[in-house]
Amino acid sequence: MLEVTTPADLAAHAGRDLGATDWFEIAQARIDAFAELTGDDHWIHVDTARAAREAPGGRTIAHGLYLLSLVPRLQRGLFRIARRGAGLSYGYEKVRFTAPVPVGARVRLRQRLVSAVPRGGATQVALTSTFEIEGQERPALVAEGLLLLHPAG
Repeated sequence: MLEVTTPADLAAHAGRDLGATDWFEIAQARIDAFAELTGDDHWIHVDTARAAREAPGGRTIAHGLYLLSLVPRLQRGLFRIARRGAGLSYGYEKVRFTAPVPVGARVRLRQRLVSAVPRGGATQVALTSTFEIEGQERPALVAEGLLLLHPAG
């Protein structure tokens, strides 16, 4: 766990691999809740009976965007900023969904702190986020994201 005092302190750790989180199980109830929230109710995600008959592997799969939405939750296990004010997602330069994640699989987030640079009184932080699937070589997701972190006021 990387611990720093302010967002600007992250600059001293640019290029550092922050490690991986604990494993997180992808449960059907969470997939269903995400489908309800977003309206993405394609059968490959929510219809377990049809997936058993027609899907490769016979199971539903998680939405790629559901995995991406787990980044803020899981990255709390990788770094902490003691005196942090508002933090905003500034977007993603690139996102690739590289392998499906079947229901019941366990994933973990691995991050690399690419850079942390001053930007208008805040710190723009670039992170490469990779979701690993337990027991598989190929990751589920690789994303290059940006955060805009303000110091505590």
